[in-house]
Formats: sequence, C-alpha cells, structure tokens
Amino acid sequence: MSTAVVGLLIPFTGTAAGAACVFFLRKELKVNVQRALTGFAAGVMVAASIWSLLIPAIEQSSIRGRWAFGPAFIGFWLGILFLLLLDRIIPHLHRNIDQAEGPKSRLTRTTMMFLAVTLHNIPEGMAVGVVYAGLLSGSASITAGSALALALGISVQNFPEGAIISLPLYAEGKSKLRSFRLGILSGAAEPVFGALTVIIAARILPAMPYLLSFAAGAMLYVVVEELIPEMSTGKHSNIGVMSFAVGFSLMMALDVALG
Repeated sequence: MSTAVVGLLIPFTGTAAGAACVFFLRKELKVNVQRALTGFAAGVMVAASIWSLLIPAIEQSSIRGRWAFGPAFIGFWLGILFLLLLDRIIPHLHRNIDQAEGPKSRLTRTTMMFLAVTLHNIPEGMAVGVVYAGLLSGSASITAGSALALALGISVQNFPEGAIISLPLYAEGKSKLRSFRLGILSGAAEPVFGALTVIIAARILPAMPYLLSFAAGAMLYVVVEELIPEMSTGKHSNIGVMSFAVGFSLMMALDVALG
C-alpha cells in the first residue's frame, strides 16, 4: 500500500515543482514555450493511454478471445462521455481562450482557469490510481515498473503545467507565494481522484479492464479537446508537433524500459 501512496504523490510533486518556477522566473512563459510544453504533455498522455492503460485492459480480457477488446471499447467510451459531461456542467476557461465553456456563471477568470486545470487533472489521477490498484491486486499485466513509468510520465508533463498556472497568476498581480499555492492546488485533484479510484477498483476487481480504458478515454478527451488545439494555434505550430513527438516517445520508452 505504501508503494501506491508514493505513486499517487509522484505526479503531484511534478505540479509543485513546476509551480515553484514562479520564484525563479520573472515573466510569463513565451507563447512558443507554452505551445512546446503543451505538445509535450499531449504526447505523454497519448502514449500513457495506449501502453499503460488500453493495452493492459485488453490483455486482462484475453480470456474473451476475439472479443477481448470489448471491455476496453466500452470503458473507453464511458471515459469520453464522462469528460464530455463534466465539460458541459462545469464552467471553465482554457488558457489563451477568451470565451468560457460550460454553463454561464459569474466566476472570476482565475477561478474558471483553475477549474479547467482541475478537469485536466481528474483523468490523470484516475489513470495513476487504477494502475496502482491493478498492481496491488496482483494483475500480471501491470508491473511495478509500468506503474512507476506512468506516474513519472505524468509527473514530467505536470511540471510545465504547474508553471503555466503559477506564472500567469503572478503576472496578473498576485504575490509569488499565492501564485505558488494556487499552482500547487491546481494539481490537488490528481491524488484525490487517484486514491478514490484505488478504493473503488480494489472493491470491484473484475471491473479493472473497464476502469483502465475509462481513464484512457478521459485522458484522450482532454488531449483532443484542449491540448492539441492549444499547441496548434498560431504560427510555427510545428513546435507543438515536435514536442508532442518527444513526449510520446519518452513515455513509450519509460513504459517499455521500466515495465
């Protein structure tokens, strides 16, 4: 169990380290840098969805023969629809976008940006949680190395995310300490939803393939709906594409090497 606790906290430390950039950098990150970091995060999440979630989900259902894809297919679509629902019912504002999404509200711009990051972090926390739940259950398709690879991969992509949250807040006039705290708080959803997923998965072990693919679907929804548009807007979008390739290949290498 201690291994799972550490694993759930690893991504959170990445967010905290990124938020700490507010103490060392004076200005908000340049647009091209933000685009590159967003592309990197998207690459990590796509690779993690495939190697750490969908493939293990299918392997765990191999007893079904040619229908082994069934639980992964169903879980994937449930994850997509779950994020679609949250996207519709929670007011939020993506970075570099002026128009808020979800129902109309009187929330401040900062609050809605915070909610957007929370939506982003929910599937990531669930992904780490379900993988460690599989490890604790003794699943042959999930090893300590593959679970650690996923946690490290998400931690790496959380580092720029923490910076992207804290630095703009400081640029808007908030103190460095408050910006740092809000940057950290933006990643709090990950360990919370990760822990909840571990508890649920431990009680319903037969649902593990569904939960793995559910997390994959939710993560890919975030990538396609939020990250890819952000990394592709404006000129020099090839920066985002190349960063995507770096993130994807790094996460793939981590999963195979540690798994």
